[in-house]
Amino acid sequence: MSVFRIFLVCSFLITNSFAQDLLKERIRKIASSKTAVYIDKGIFHNGNVKVDAELKSIRQSYNAKDGYERIVFDFAGGSIPKVYGHFSSQEKRLAIDLFGTNLAKDFSPVGKTKFIEKIHFFPIEKDHVSVELRMSNTANVDVFYLENPGRIVFDFKK
Repeated sequence: MSVFRIFLVCSFLITNSFAQDLLKERIRKIASSKTAVYIDKGIFHNGNVKVDAELKSIRQSYNAKDGYERIVFDFAGGSIPKVYGHFSSQEKRLAIDLFGTNLAKDFSPVGKTKFIEKIHFFPIEKDHVSVELRMSNTANVDVFYLENPGRIVFDFKK
């Protein structure tokens, strides 16, 4: 076996050992109201929506009585764009793709919160934004959306 083939096989094995196996993840369709079903990992989406959207703001609140933090993505229109995301409590990470979406010119995200360490934005294309929320600790999340105005809501809870 040539050195090149050995290199390819080793590269493949190393890459696959560190890759996520998303096929083992549960895939959920986002509900249009609060479900109070908190997950520790999984993939979520809202179907094949074709809406152009503008992300206006991200806001935060904490409900000490019920012990959860709410992070809300506010959109300019009456509904939300196509959404595809992955949550992993173990990795302390929520990644979300917003298709057909641009950031508003005056957009400003929240800073560090009770559960969120940092929020990263990746404008992939003209109308596609990827967002990564890095968590300070492990937590579970309930994801849902609301309309008029369009909002995606993330409730984080220990």
